[in-house]
Amino acid sequence: MPTLYIIATPIGNLKDITLRALDVLRSVDIVVCEDTRVTRNLLSHYEIIKPLMSYHQHSTGNSVKKIHDLLKEGKDVGYVSDAGTPGIQDPGGCLVSEILRLSESKEGKEEIDVVPIPGVSAVTALLSVSGLPADSFVFFGFVPKKRGKKRVIQEISDSNRTAIFYESGHRIIKTLEELGNLGEREVVVGRELTKKFETVYRGTISSVINQLEKSSTKGEFAIVVEAQSQKTKD
Repeated sequence: MPTLYIIATPIGNLKDITLRALDVLRSVDIVVCEDTRVTRNLLSHYEIIKPLMSYHQHSTGNSVKKIHDLLKEGKDVGYVSDAGTPGIQDPGGCLVSEILRLSESKEGKEEIDVVPIPGVSAVTALLSVSGLPADSFVFFGFVPKKRGKKRVIQEISDSNRTAIFYESGHRIIKTLEELGNLGEREVVVGRELTKKFETVYRGTISSVINQLEKSSTKGEFAIVVEAQSQKTKD
C-alpha cells in the first residue's frame, strides 16, 4: 500500500532525529518538504540522497495533486516540515487533510495509508521541563502579530489549563508585557530549544521579562503559562 509518512525532524540539534525517521527517509521514493534547502542539509548530514519536492504554506492545489498522483502510482512519500513535528504550526496538517480528501472517490476509498513517524516538538519539549501541570493544556501556536492578538492574549490569561504558545524574539518582551498587564502569572520561557544557545527562564512574568532584558531575545521562543485555576490555588 502506498504510504504518506509524516516525519518529525529535529528542531535544532540534528542528533534528536529518531532511528526510525532515518530508516523511513532512506526508504521512501521522494521527500516532500517546506524548504528544500533546509531538508537537503538534514539529509546530507546523514548521507541520504533522495529527490525533493517543495510543499509550503503558499503551495497551490496543483502541488497536492502531484503528491497524490505519486501515491496513486504506488510511490511512498515522506513529508517533513523545516523543524519539529509536521502539522504543528506548519502546512503539514493541510497536506494530510487534502490527501485524505482526494483519496475518496465514487468507487470507494483509495488504498493510501498515512503514517506518523513521531519525534521532536517544541511544545512537548518545553512542557516536559516546565514543572507546570501538563495532563491537560492548550496550545495557541504563534500569537497573531496585530489583528486578533489582544483576544488571544486574553484567552491565554483566562485559560483554566496550562497554556503554551510560540513567539519570535522581536516580539517576546512586548507580548509578555501585554500578558502581564492582565495579571501576574508564573511562566516558563524556552529560547532556542535544543540549539547551542538554549536557555530556559522561569518565574513570574515580570521577573522573566527582567531576565530576558539582561540576556538576549534573539531566536525563537516557546512560552508555558500557569493556568488561571492554578494561580487561584496558589
